[in-house]
Amino acid sequence: MNILETIQAGGTVLYPTDTVWGIGGDATNPEVIKKIDTIKKRESGKSYLILVKDYKMLQDYVENIPIEVWELLEKAIRPTTIIFPNPKNLPKEILADDGSIAIRVVKKGFAHDLIKNAGKPIISTSANFSGQPTPLKFDDIPQSILENVDYVVNLHRNSSSTGKPSRIIKWSEDNGVEIIRN
Repeated sequence: MNILETIQAGGTVLYPTDTVWGIGGDATNPEVIKKIDTIKKRESGKSYLILVKDYKMLQDYVENIPIEVWELLEKAIRPTTIIFPNPKNLPKEILADDGSIAIRVVKKGFAHDLIKNAGKPIISTSANFSGQPTPLKFDDIPQSILENVDYVVNLHRNSSSTGKPSRIIKWSEDNGVEIIRN
């Protein structure tokens, strides 16, 4: 099976995002979320980040996007994740306890092409066990994670990843833009 067939079949993939190596799959499939929880040895019920290919796809999953967020995304030089309060068309298993979702628009590279070809948002979580440091390069990924995902992308050394986690911003009607991680 290739990577797209794996995603369509509800499988998990290890792939280079625009930041670090990630574990992912179809963000609209609750079973994929459970599989990733198991692989990462993570408590179920924790939220995940999803990646979308463009602003049009972002609008498929967020009800209201204020102008200040559009401006922030347009000006962003590095990968920027936004936590939105009112997602739609996503399973509850992927959302935070407060009902929010973290979304990043991937503008280029392997992950962008993957999302485009899959035609749906992809989960992105670092390729580590819950509570452990984020692996910054492929060689840092634990062997048991490599063995437990359904598909590993063969771009080990020449990925489009930056090796740095994204900037995280939370948006709410009450507080506006709040920087969580710069």
